[in-house]
Order: sequence, then structure tokens, then C-alpha cells
Amino acid sequence: MIERFYQKKKNINLSDIIQLIKPNNILNNNNNNVLINNISNINDSEKNDITFFNNIKYKNDVKNTKALYCITKEKLSKYLPSNCTPLIVDNILLELSKITNLFYPNCIEDKFDHNLKNIEEIKIKKKIYFGKNVLIGDNVSFGENFSIGNNSIIESGVMIGDNVSIGSNVILRKCLVGNNVSILDGTVVGKKGFGFFPDRNKNHKYPHIGLVIIEDNVEIGCNNIIDRGSLSNTVIGKNTFIDNLVHIAHNVKLGKNCIIAGQVGFAGSTKIGDNVMIGGQAGISGHLKIGNNVKIGGGSGVIDDLPDNSNVMGYPSTNIRNFLKNNE
Repeated sequence: MIERFYQKKKNINLSDIIQLIKPNNILNNNNNNVLINNISNINDSEKNDITFFNNIKYKNDVKNTKALYCITKEKLSKYLPSNCTPLIVDNILLELSKITNLFYPNCIEDKFDHNLKNIEEIKIKKKIYFGKNVLIGDNVSFGENFSIGNNSIIESGVMIGDNVSIGSNVILRKCLVGNNVSILDGTVVGKKGFGFFPDRNKNHKYPHIGLVIIEDNVEIGCNNIIDRGSLSNTVIGKNTFIDNLVHIAHNVKLGKNCIIAGQVGFAGSTKIGDNVMIGGQAGISGHLKIGNNVKIGGGSGVIDDLPDNSNVMGYPSTNIRNFLKNNE
């Protein structure tokens, strides 16, 4: 599915990758002729892929990776399984960016779609309802009973299910939209994430080759921003309702049946369980795991993982009973 949106080079020789990143460890020369199929994250990697491991929080995940090679640091390499050969570097994200750009040329950029047509110029067999100045890219697919408001844009490759309603001034880019979904006015879905890393005196942009996947029966309020994933996808789970002015960063996974109030912000790569309720203006830090049935009070700042059935409030967030007791 990713190749619906991104051009990808296949079977890149390992020797070319080694020449590009110049790892600190010396590999057997026989390995240099190995062909690498793709760059992928730890969990989604296949046998002939290369992956990366830069955070101790993912030490349990990396044990099950299928990747043949892994970009990492010396102190983290001990956690790799025997089937995965480390490529030791000083700056993991910098070298990862180089390799990603090798497989997916120009993936750093996030230019607007040049191949747009007014919807009135396109022959669409299905009955749809549309406003004025609606622009559609190549290879876009719609389901039954589709409607879209004024001045909205659907860029190339986007797939939309049945009974979907898109408001005015909406932009859909590099995303898959399920059935019975409502996306209200002013929302942008699928822009690149706020991914960069400093290297001396320059900030390097991080490639984003993931998608946004919006599952069935989701409602997304006005003026939301949902970033696409970097090496994985950003996912909005079934029957999740999101209020206005919410920002969802790259790689975030929202579970099923969640309710997110206005002005909530999710930092990158955080996983939210099912049946989670979050009050307005709460902030959720990155790379966290929030369990099922969790309730987070408005204005809270969540900076640590939360187990199932937690009820928290405050900054940093704490058990709501303790919060109320300390603020009597």
C-alpha cells in the first residue's frame, strides 16, 4: 500500500548502504553483496530489510525483529537477536535519514500535489455530492454516498470508503479513510510530521513515508491536524471521536472508542489504548503507552506510561484522587 503514495527503489546492495553511512564496525566482506529490500521499523520489518534501534524503551520489541541489519549504537547492540547484524553508528537518526532517502528519493520534501483537477472535470460513475472548487488528484477512490465541501483537496492515491462526509477547506494527503467517517471543516490529514534532529549547527528534516489510517465510524472535528507516520503509520481507531483543534503527531496510534476533547496534543509515537477519554487541553508526551479505559482530566500533562483503568489529572499527571486531595 505504501507504494501507492511513494516511489521506492528495490534491492539496494548492502555495500552501497555501508558506503553511505560508514558504520564503525567492520562487516564480513561476503555480506556486502546482500540485497536489502526496504527500510522499516522494528515491528514491521521483513527478513531482507534494514531497521533501526535508538531507544532502550523498545528493547523487548527489537528481540522479535525480522530485519537482517539494524542501525544502532554500541551500547544497544547487545539487545539485538542473533538473526540481526548491527551497523554501529554515532548518530542513528542522521544515518537512518540517509538510508530512507536512498530507498525513497525526495521523501524529505512535502510539496503539494501538482496533478490536481477540479472535480467537475472528472468522470465519476458513483453519485457524489460536492461543493465549489473541489480539487482531486490522480488515482483517488471513493465509496458510495460520498460528500465533500467547498475548497477541499484530496491528493493523489487517497482511498475513501462508503458513507464518508468531508467538510470545507479540508486537505487529505497520503491517507486511507474507512467507512462512515466524518471529517469537519479546516482539518488537514497526512502532512509530514514535526520530525527533525540537530546535527551541529543544522536541523535535519526526518523523512516521513508512513500514512494516516482512519478506521470506520470515526468523527474528526474542525481544524484538526493529523500527521502521517515516519516509518510506520498514524492510526485513528474505530469509533473514535475527536473534538476541534486537536493535534496528532506522527506514528501516534489511537485505539477504538476513544473520546478526545478540544485542544489536546499528542506527541509522536505514543500509543493510546481502547476506550480512553481525554479532557480538553491535555498534553500527551511522546513514546508513551496509555492503557485501556484510561481517563485523563482536562489540562493534564502526561509524561509517563499509564496502565489500564487509570484516572489521572494534573501536571505531571497523577491519580485523580491524590490530585483533588492535594488541591483542596
